[in-house]
Amino acid sequence: MMGTIWFCLVALMIAMYVVLDGFDLGAGAIHLFVARTDEERRLVIRSIGPVWDGNEVWLLAAGGTLYFAFPALYASAFSGFYLPLMIVLWLLILRGISIEFRGQVESPVWFRFWDVVFAGSSLLLAIFYGAALANVVRGVPLDDKGYFFEALWTNFRLGPDTGILDWYTILVGIAALVTLALHGALWLALKTGGAVHDRAQRLARSLWWAVLAFTILVTAVTFAVQPHVPGNLVDHPWGYIFPALACAGLAGMEWFILKKDDFKSFLSSCAYLLGMLTSVVFGLYPLILPASANPAYSLTVSNSEAGNYGLRVGLVWWIIGMILVTGYSVYVYGSFAGKVSLEGGDETY
Repeated sequence: MMGTIWFCLVALMIAMYVVLDGFDLGAGAIHLFVARTDEERRLVIRSIGPVWDGNEVWLLAAGGTLYFAFPALYASAFSGFYLPLMIVLWLLILRGISIEFRGQVESPVWFRFWDVVFAGSSLLLAIFYGAALANVVRGVPLDDKGYFFEALWTNFRLGPDTGILDWYTILVGIAALVTLALHGALWLALKTGGAVHDRAQRLARSLWWAVLAFTILVTAVTFAVQPHVPGNLVDHPWGYIFPALACAGLAGMEWFILKKDDFKSFLSSCAYLLGMLTSVVFGLYPLILPASANPAYSLTVSNSEAGNYGLRVGLVWWIIGMILVTGYSVYVYGSFAGKVSLEGGDETY
């Protein structure tokens, strides 16, 4: 019982990270397209400036919670995915310093360099996050001790000798990039005005069709790659509430984009992301890291969870921590409400 609770809590924290930091990543990935001048690019960065580092706290908290609640999974995943995790770490560092360093030197070349670093690191992070999720869904070659090794790529095909990157994980990575780019465009439409707002709205209208196509394609392919996902939906029909949330969010985005209601279209994007992620989590349960070679070696909630007493005590402190984090987030986003401008504020951005 406690293992299932913590499984849901970790999934919730990861979903919150994707929803919140997702618009940061999306805004970074598209900012060279929607912002043409230095002032417009500063406006894009200022739209995420007060919140981007706070949003990343959800990733750190989810990682810490994963270590506490499922130490076997943490040990296995962090050893097997060592190389891509180091790549993600460096991309997070580059993205952070590109935001902070950009305004430190008054030079067009300096600005352009960090703009490219910001866009490139944001774009690659979105792809790597999508590929990471696809690896979890597809499964990894776990042995009887719960460990595995995967090269960054092999022959790009599914089978016993998979790499971290294959045609399926790359497909999901590109889908993640397109989805977060749409999420970021809707955020920029909500937070900016003028030419940046108009370009972001136009880009969002185009990206919506790509997200629709990728949603259908990735869903169909995932059902074939990991039969456990559709099997869970068939066995527990109440779980269709999660795909229904994703469908409602996708339809809501198109409706409110056409109505030019920036706030509701962004909320619809949040609902879509939550629906898609919770659908995956529901479809995998009780698996948390499937074994691709021998299903008997899969890591599950029951064989990976920490001791029951520790999980019960930890739940109390988790609730206290989440109350504090939620209160802080509400305060920051409330203080940051409305459109951003280049007048006043932190000149770093």
